[in-house]
Amino acid sequence: MGRPHRIGVVGTGYISAAYLSTLAGHPGVAVTAVADLDAARAASVAAGIDGCRALPVEELLRDPHVDTVLNLTVPAAHASVALGAIDNHKQVYGEKPLAAGLAAARSVLDRAAAVGVAVGCAPDTVLGTGVQTARAAVDAGLIGRPLSAVAVMATPGHERWHPHPDFYYLPGGGPLLDMGPYYLSALIHLLGPIVAVTGAGSRLRGSRVIGTGPRSGERIGVSVDTHVTGVLHHAGGALSTITTSFDAVRTTAAPIEVHGETGTLVVPDPNRFDGDVRLAALGADDWRTLEPFAGYREAARGIGLLDMITSAEPRAGGALALHVLDAMTALLRSAEQGRRVDLTTTAERPAPVPLTPPEEWRLR
Repeated sequence: MGRPHRIGVVGTGYISAAYLSTLAGHPGVAVTAVADLDAARAASVAAGIDGCRALPVEELLRDPHVDTVLNLTVPAAHASVALGAIDNHKQVYGEKPLAAGLAAARSVLDRAAAVGVAVGCAPDTVLGTGVQTARAAVDAGLIGRPLSAVAVMATPGHERWHPHPDFYYLPGGGPLLDMGPYYLSALIHLLGPIVAVTGAGSRLRGSRVIGTGPRSGERIGVSVDTHVTGVLHHAGGALSTITTSFDAVRTTAAPIEVHGETGTLVVPDPNRFDGDVRLAALGADDWRTLEPFAGYREAARGIGLLDMITSAEPRAGGALALHVLDAMTALLRSAEQGRRVDLTTTAERPAPVPLTPPEEWRLR
């Protein structure tokens, strides 16, 4: 089988535990190094992984025992870390968004193409049985010709649970850039690429109070819109309406509904890998829950990286991430300017994921 694919992790904060629970111990990969601006935290993480070393960031990016850099830094650092890895001829798989801005994201993909290395980017939740079963249902014609979709993400804000939530309220953050990638990636899997957007946004208040951890009670500033809504014009003619909010308390809306001429699909939370896909067919008396028939079963964060290093074309790839970022930044620009904005990128729908049991993806 050869040696495992070697991974170096930059950023050992909150989300790293979810990735490491998938990757550490997987027979196809080896987590050989970790790095963090908090050296003590990196050392603690490395101590829990056989054969792993804690290194300074720049040293990890140069390390010959790292094949792919897993970039789990804050959005403002995504591009600089990715470029550092690429310049050392390493693949990169990063947390979303691909970069804090579209120009920086383009530079990452341009540099990777010049060097000849692959770029992958979260979310990989859309590769699970939830979104993939819904996509397979659309492709099988179970709702007829798709006409529209509605996507809703509503929460009172991440400062309630995150001990260091500052970056959620700085440029590169906000509900759209933070949570939008899940919903837009799902909508592109379901309905194809986006050609234009029309958006609107608002900001309920200028500061937030941290609700947990050592900084509990501290007030932080807000410099981005915290409620963003808009219409996505898909190349195939369908229209999607999306709402992302850090200002709402709760919603009863389905995460995503897809409407077609002969049926409607309820798609589960795209921030999860699984969940029920429900179909209401024209003329039926009630909803029917579909058995999962596509996607990685029992998947978890890190499946997108595994997919990248074992597939000819990564399904959670850089081109899709760039297109999603283009759509999100265009929505924000549309909200600011009060007009429809055409996108400057496109992306092919990634290859569908056949139903893949856990014993297969965990061992290959």
